[in-house]
Amino acid sequence: MESNTTKRRLVGILGGTFDPIHYGHLGCARAAYESLGLDEVWLVPTGRSYFKTRLNLHVSEPEHRLAMTKLAAEGVPYLRVSDIEMQREGDTYTADTLRILTEAYPDTDFYYIVGADTLIHMGSWHDPEGVFSRCTIVVITRSDTEEETLQEAIEDLTARFSARIVPVAIENIDISSSEVRRRVEAGESISAMVPAAVEEYIREKKLY
Repeated sequence: MESNTTKRRLVGILGGTFDPIHYGHLGCARAAYESLGLDEVWLVPTGRSYFKTRLNLHVSEPEHRLAMTKLAAEGVPYLRVSDIEMQREGDTYTADTLRILTEAYPDTDFYYIVGADTLIHMGSWHDPEGVFSRCTIVVITRSDTEEETLQEAIEDLTARFSARIVPVAIENIDISSSEVRRRVEAGESISAMVPAAVEEYIREKKLY
């Protein structure tokens, strides 16, 4: 007797400003993909980040951040880029993104990838119930992650929101977008921090 059970797709989501995307982001995507046996990881550049807007932080134009993300994903078979958040007007909330995706892809289980520092604050996000009910959280840990603080956050979110949280360890990659921007402004090399195509785009468009 044949089974009618269809294998569900497992898709990771890595969101971020990606201003610019760098090897740290790509390392997190790869770690989640390999550790959890995901089918794909979708890179989702933020549209209008309510967090950065309220802090009055400058963010590069969406078309530049999207273009750099696409360049970084080229040639990596498990990476896909989605502009879902850039298509929406106003502030961008993860809960809304996950609601749209789960409705559009009912055959897919989503895994939302965050850093340990982000996980600690997720309980205060917009509609945290909507976030935790629609995905499994993949928290990327490094050797300098404070284990006790992380475990307390996992236990708290699990108790309050029935969150499903899976830690994935990664080697320390000491790269940040702010450091990439600083180096560009100072005329220093960024070749070890971003893919060559991204570096070329930054130089060509005179970003940062």
